Order: sequence, then structure tokens, then C-alpha cells
Amino acid sequence: MTAQPLRVLFCIGINQNFFDLPTDGIQIGDVWQAFVSMMDQLKALPGVDFIGDMDDDSHMVGPSEGWPWTCYILADVDSQETVKAACNLFRTTQVADGPAKLWRFARIEARMGRALTVREDVELPD
Repeated sequence: MTAQPLRVLFCIGINQNFFDLPTDGIQIGDVWQAFVSMMDQLKALPGVDFIGDMDDDSHMVGPSEGWPWTCYILADVDSQETVKAACNLFRTTQVADGPAKLWRFARIEARMGRALTVREDVELPD
């Protein structure tokens, strides 16, 4: 990790295709298995320091097209390239044995910033 990693909030929304399951031989459990695989791969990416996650599926019903999202992953990440690689996992993580990838059932958006600290150019009173 660099001295000042990016603080990244990965915002994940479940889409209507998930709620239309089962279809095309894909079951809800297949998507869950792919989702767990994606999270494990994200946590294992070099340059990712996983902080935590949060799931709001108990208080949100139906697909998530944007805010509020269904679930979140918070991590410190070394670069925008690593953030891009994490988001790309939705394009590459296979669901079940067919051609479907995770992005068919969920979407991801990354919000990048920094840890909430007083900037160096701000002078605090004594």
C-alpha cells in the first residue's frame, strides 16, 4: 500500500434479473456462490485492504438502480487501476456452469476518496 491509499466504497446493487430467478438453469444459490467468489477475489487483490461490508437486503425490497444500494464494501486501495480490477470482477466472475457472469445479476459503482482526516493545509486552533 502507498502512504495514502484511496478509501473506496464499493456500492453494489442487485438488479431485476436476480429477482426473476430461476431461469436459464441458474438458481438463486448459483448467484450467491458467484457473489461470495467475487468478494473473496476482491479481498485477495494485491493492494486491497478490506475494512468491512454492509448488507441492507432486510430493509430494502426489490432491485437497486442506485442510491440506496443493496450492499457495500469498504476498503483501502492502492490505486485506481486496482479499483478498476475490483469492479471488473463483476464482468469476469462466472455464475453456474454457463456463460452468465455476475454483472447480469448485480451492478457495482466505486466511490473513491480519502480517509476523513484534517488536511495538512488546515491550521487547527490551540
